[in-house]
Amino acid sequence: MLIGKTAQQGMMFLYICRKNSFIMQKKTLMLWLGLSLGITSQAQTTLKTTPKLPNKPKLVIGIVVDQMRYDYLYRYASKYTNGGFKRLMGEGFNCRNHHYDYVPTVTAAGHAAIFTGSVPAVDGIVGNEWFDQKAGRTVYCVEDSTVKTIGADTKAGLMSPKNLLVSTITDQLKIANNFQSKTIGIALKDRGAILPAGHTANAAYWFDSKDGHWITSSFYMKDLPTWVKDFNGKKIPQKYIAQGWNTLLPIEQYTESTPDDQAHEGKLSGEQKPVFPHELAAQAGVNLLEVIRSTPYGNSLTKDFALAAIQNEQLGKGSQTDFLTVSFSSTDYVGHAFGPNSIEAEDTYLRLDKDIAELLSFLDGYVGKENVLVFLSADHGVADVPGFWQAHKLPAGTLDGAAMATAVKNALNASFGEGNYIKADENNQFYLNHALLKARKISVSQVYEVIRETLLQRNDVADVIDLQHISESSIPTYQQGYVRNGFNPRRSGDILYFLNPSWFTGRSTGTTHGSVYRYDTHVPLLWYGWKIKHGETSQRTNISDIAPTVADLLSILEPNGSVGNVITEVVK
Repeated sequence: MLIGKTAQQGMMFLYICRKNSFIMQKKTLMLWLGLSLGITSQAQTTLKTTPKLPNKPKLVIGIVVDQMRYDYLYRYASKYTNGGFKRLMGEGFNCRNHHYDYVPTVTAAGHAAIFTGSVPAVDGIVGNEWFDQKAGRTVYCVEDSTVKTIGADTKAGLMSPKNLLVSTITDQLKIANNFQSKTIGIALKDRGAILPAGHTANAAYWFDSKDGHWITSSFYMKDLPTWVKDFNGKKIPQKYIAQGWNTLLPIEQYTESTPDDQAHEGKLSGEQKPVFPHELAAQAGVNLLEVIRSTPYGNSLTKDFALAAIQNEQLGKGSQTDFLTVSFSSTDYVGHAFGPNSIEAEDTYLRLDKDIAELLSFLDGYVGKENVLVFLSADHGVADVPGFWQAHKLPAGTLDGAAMATAVKNALNASFGEGNYIKADENNQFYLNHALLKARKISVSQVYEVIRETLLQRNDVADVIDLQHISESSIPTYQQGYVRNGFNPRRSGDILYFLNPSWFTGRSTGTTHGSVYRYDTHVPLLWYGWKIKHGETSQRTNISDIAPTVADLLSILEPNGSVGNVITEVVK
């Protein structure tokens, strides 16, 4: 009986355990089902509220604002519209600490670096011009005597990208889809259109001021498309010129700039003073279609042509991603003439802001923000006008290039006898006469020592560098990297002279760029549109990072000369 009772109790215990286990399993199942239904419902809600993005954008637009220094994003912000720069910053991603990492910081090198992800040491674009030792002459960055001008009876179209030694992101896009994409480059400047568009472009168009026409070269096509001819026939440049150039706002509102009529500002052709209003009236010997480059109307004309290209070429309407590069050149012309602190510069940026707003608004209706990827940067920055700095007791000045060349020539003649030891001076680099040096058994190091000793006696030269021995120079290590990235042994010179900050060569009015200093290297980088989330970073990014980041977003191979890195904050 005792054993039976124990067995009965044991069976009862097992029954209770099984019952409790079933209840627990049931509760667990109900909980799991509830969670699953909740997750499914939430997922369905998410799918309903979150638009499905395409695998790739329909259109990529790479914008370069020539000579746009980073601070312009904020200096004029109170007067910008909500649809231009503010929209790009407010809805896009802002790389606030974006820099060039080579010298010289000039237009051709900058446009090449943005779209190749490379540096002059690799891509070969060491300046707007350089001296060719074999040919014995100066070479222009995009010159090509083997092609013909298309769209005009001038030599302005004898251009192509043949001097660019590497591929561009636009080339890589076409390679990735067996050349089904359309890629087009547009700029007033030939180099601003040609280098970004790359070797495989469907077209690159630039402005010829002889007749006010957009032209190209036989590298791309045998004849202009009908739509380009029709655009040229509208004589839009002449219509802009007829308006004259007055300020967009009442002139007293330009409080971010110095008062009008400064002695250190340049003048437009045919004008007596650098003041508003700029009449842009016809005068003997003045080609006003050339003058348009140095007014905000050059940017507006570029915008007009870009919109026409998008529509007539049906960019973004095909089965593959298309790529349009647009360089706004007038900011550079205006900046050189009047300087960053001028009312002219401020007015140009306020008007460019409206042009960009119009472009973005058009894209909203044409392909939609979710289908277009836009990035905006600059090919270099710019120095303040030395006269402006001197007026405020800041150290700055201009170097007399002719006087410096005479001093160097006299020193070399005194050391080695009469001779033409220097063939050229380009991009602050001396190209030596190696045949003469070899004949007289003079080493480059000997010439370097004489030049260095001569130039360091001046108060405008910071240092002199033997480009064959960059690491042995006395400049800071990070600047050595800039020099090394800009040095190509077949195209660069032999000896580089560094000027002090805020000094440059050859201008009594206006300003220029090209140095290693932050005012020339710090430029904007804004991302907007397809897969771009709002945000910003102050982490250092380099100009060579743009092309690899675009490649990552498009899931294609980066250009073959790329040295940059993907900006991970942008592609998250």
